[in-house]
Amino acid sequence: MPKTRPEPVRDPETDHLLTPQNCAIVLIDFQPGQYATVGSATVEEIDLGAVTLAKLAHAYAIPTVVTTVAVDMGVNEPTNPVLLDELPGVAEIDRTGVNAWEDADFRAAVEATGRRKIVMAGLWTEVCLAFPTLDMLREGYEIYPVVDAVGGVSAVTHDTAITRMVQAGAQPITSLALGCELMRNWARSDSDLYRVIINDYFRRKRAIGAAKQNLLHRSVR
Repeated sequence: MPKTRPEPVRDPETDHLLTPQNCAIVLIDFQPGQYATVGSATVEEIDLGAVTLAKLAHAYAIPTVVTTVAVDMGVNEPTNPVLLDELPGVAEIDRTGVNAWEDADFRAAVEATGRRKIVMAGLWTEVCLAFPTLDMLREGYEIYPVVDAVGGVSAVTHDTAITRMVQAGAQPITSLALGCELMRNWARSDSDLYRVIINDYFRRKRAIGAAKQNLLHRSVR
């Protein structure tokens, strides 16, 4: 007999896996100055995951916190518009410190979500993502770094930071895997939310691949 009906839905608030009802999303320091100093991935590769993360946050109405550093001080620019455009109504929280968890407004925003599972991405991996991850793990949060939406000064610093966070108890995830975890079943009535996002992801991924091939062809001529 063909299977066309979804399996029973677990309690979305107590599920040990991520659901739209039990997690929050945090984006830290996706600012032009940070992008410019990343060496572990290209801007396009980072945004492939980060934009997907922002799209998931909006599509599934997941509480989202966006924070920047040193904008009010006149040192840095605000969050990359390609991310904010996917998050209508989400305001940025500016800080002076590199560790977002040390900022009272950021802490209050995270606590106000009422969620203990925090899906988090930030630039750089080894500082702006790692420091609050380590602090929040100590305070009993479950932290899920989105490893394909972040970048470090180098591949070494990025990889070392991921190792450090995992050893402390973080649970790394990727943007598409998160989408599958939120959607969970293709027969659910809201599965089209993810279909739209995954199709956009692969369209952008193909464009990145094509651009790389074109660059390669030009370099060997």
